[in-house]
Amino acid sequence: MTETPRPAALLFDLDGTLVDSAPDLTTAVNRMLADQGGTPVQEAQVRQWIGNGARRLVARALTGDRQVDADPPGIGRAFEHFLGHYRDCLHDQTRLYPGVIEALGRLQAMGLPLGIVTNKPGAFTQPLLQAMGLADFMAVSVSGDTLPVKKPDPAPLRHAAERLGVAANHCWFVGDSRADADAAAAAGMPMIRVPWGYPGDAEAFAAHPDLPVMTFQELADQLEREPVE
Repeated sequence: MTETPRPAALLFDLDGTLVDSAPDLTTAVNRMLADQGGTPVQEAQVRQWIGNGARRLVARALTGDRQVDADPPGIGRAFEHFLGHYRDCLHDQTRLYPGVIEALGRLQAMGLPLGIVTNKPGAFTQPLLQAMGLADFMAVSVSGDTLPVKKPDPAPLRHAAERLGVAANHCWFVGDSRADADAAAAAGMPMIRVPWGYPGDAEAFAAHPDLPVMTFQELADQLEREPVE
């Protein structure tokens, strides 16, 4: 973080970073599996599968394999079922992580432009931001289908920074996953890791062991001590 001690903007991942959406994603996954005649899974398992977009989540659920790298048979229909079910339960049990609203308010009061970069399909991003009270904080929102690629490709981060009028290496990205860390590293964007997420453990960050870990309160505290010029 030493190269950019004072960011010109902050970008955030959504699921696993700002909101805990695993309960509703689990509901949608299990309804989809029921449609396929499959066996329901536990929320703890779904937490291990989240990341890399909704279609990959469905592929992992169908195969039981986080490392699946090709579409399994029947994924097209299963994915459509999942999208319909998720639309029906989008924010039934989703909750903000601790300190999110207070910290975003403090960051916004510092004059920092804020934005979202998520792999969630665009049809769900803005409704969820609205339901969680996050939309008014975000000057830009980039979803998993905004561009032809998604994280861990760096393009979504660079696109968000460009829309904010800020160089990528003058933004900080706040995220929870290996895909977030890989995307930020490739974009040349410093990253803060939150102490939760999907799966959010040290093993997920083995390739990026030096990332600072902060709660939202700690992040706001640090930036208040180092005002943006």
